[in-house]
Amino acid sequence: MHHLDLDEVLDNDIAAYDYPWTRGIFSDCMQVGYYCRVLELGDTVIGHLIISVQADEAHLLNVCVHPDWQGRGYGLSLLLHGMRAAFGAGAQRMYLEVRAGNLAAIRLYQSQGFSVVGRRSNYYQWFNPVTAEEQREDALVMARSALLA
Repeated sequence: MHHLDLDEVLDNDIAAYDYPWTRGIFSDCMQVGYYCRVLELGDTVIGHLIISVQADEAHLLNVCVHPDWQGRGYGLSLLLHGMRAAFGAGAQRMYLEVRAGNLAAIRLYQSQGFSVVGRRSNYYQWFNPVTAEEQREDALVMARSALLA
């Protein structure tokens, strides 16, 4: 991921999430040396991944595939790439938070050996289109060991 990618990264995040990250957050992640990658098809950025690796732990901070490209295995490709990079850099365990209601993402993570290790109450803000209200939702904290790799 480079600063020149940020317009497309932001477009993807805005399309995929009710409360996307800001340009500043992405820029800060690159500046502090987090593992920041984009997934391109031709000249188009269709997804991105950000992982923090500190000591022997990795934290998957953001993984996103534009909604037009979801359901085609690109999220799995990003996840596998990130896991190889994090475990290759010495992480012994990887953590992530996922919206408790995001069953597709939970299944994806479980298919790669992640299991629920905790819960963060009211962690995610989201827009409920049925009630037309902003709501809060719990996050599941998931983790997996490098030993499964």
